[in-house]
Amino acid sequence: MSHDPYEILGVARDADADAIKKAYRKLARQLHPDVNPDPATQELFKDVTRAYEILSDPEKLRHFDMGGDAFSGGMGAGAGFSFTDIMDAFFGGAGGGAAQGGGGRGPRPRVRRGQDALIHLEIALAEAAFGTTRELKVDTAVLCTNCHGDGTAPGTHPVPCQTCQGRGETFHVQRSFLGEIRTMRPCAACRGFGQLIPDPCRECSGDGRVRSRRTLTVKIPAGVDDGTRVQLAEQGEVGPGGGPAGDLYVELRVSEHPVFIRKGRNLHCTVTLPMTAAALGVSVTLPTLESDLSPEAATEAGFSEPPPTEVPLEVRAGTQSGAEIVLQGQGVPALRGGSRGDLLVRVIVETPTRLDDRQEQLLRELAVLRGEESPDGHVAPHQKSMFDRLRDAFGPR
Repeated sequence: MSHDPYEILGVARDADADAIKKAYRKLARQLHPDVNPDPATQELFKDVTRAYEILSDPEKLRHFDMGGDAFSGGMGAGAGFSFTDIMDAFFGGAGGGAAQGGGGRGPRPRVRRGQDALIHLEIALAEAAFGTTRELKVDTAVLCTNCHGDGTAPGTHPVPCQTCQGRGETFHVQRSFLGEIRTMRPCAACRGFGQLIPDPCRECSGDGRVRSRRTLTVKIPAGVDDGTRVQLAEQGEVGPGGGPAGDLYVELRVSEHPVFIRKGRNLHCTVTLPMTAAALGVSVTLPTLESDLSPEAATEAGFSEPPPTEVPLEVRAGTQSGAEIVLQGQGVPALRGGSRGDLLVRVIVETPTRLDDRQEQLLRELAVLRGEESPDGHVAPHQKSMFDRLRDAFGPR
């Protein structure tokens, strides 16, 4: 068997790292003991693995190129090999995730996208219905203006990590029945970056970003509801190393209104009337939701003229307590355009609890006129259960 690692892998002497790895993966798939348990094939697999270890290790390759026998001196039956490369051969690089948390092998990038940020904003019901513009003060990570994201002091630069030779990962040897298994882990010295910052920026301590409070303007569209999130692209946290910023999400909290309750696009309110007004009928005025808008807010909401602040409510004679009157188009606009919802008014008829002598006399006279001096009341018939109805249907006749 040749001791020339180039011949064993079948690659030219000027082959680059990708060609060497590709040749090794191809042979490893064919010769791995799990695929081909023949003893002779297992020995060949070990030779292929040792050859790849030599060509992928700069120190061993230098020793071989200088005329040394890289297969001697502990490289016999107890040959060492990279467990990560075995995983690469069978799973297409899945074994190299240690250095990048699941990505490809090699140093992990220092520049990464920042995280998204979330803040809460309380707005009034009218602002949610017709839209508004707010200024927000946010505290997030921003680009360090001293080093512009590089993390280094002015005039200095990162240097390659000497522990991992800039690879961002180091080998760890463990003995097994196949020999010495080498696994790769993120370099502890450079934390997997492959570089060190000998003179970090004093403003950001080498992170490339600092925390700062800034003011943003957020446009809240008409029709939003409690819990709606408004996205501000690239206004979140700036990433490590001055990476692109994440997004900022503004989650809305709509405060309670003293008159109206919102349910979807509809508004609900309650009007309490004396029994005389309910009996005779009456016209009352209700405030509109637009009455909460300032002139500037009304203009921003798209009203070309001052919006009405009142709306008439016609209560017909004989309206009963609990009746509901619908005022169309007095609700909340749809979030993405379209017609407004309705205003649903629930009427509560109030019975007087205190009467003077004259009022009591008049009510008694009215009761006499209506034949209601001694009313029996209206008792609703008892609703039979299903068992009762079945018994009536099939019982004796």
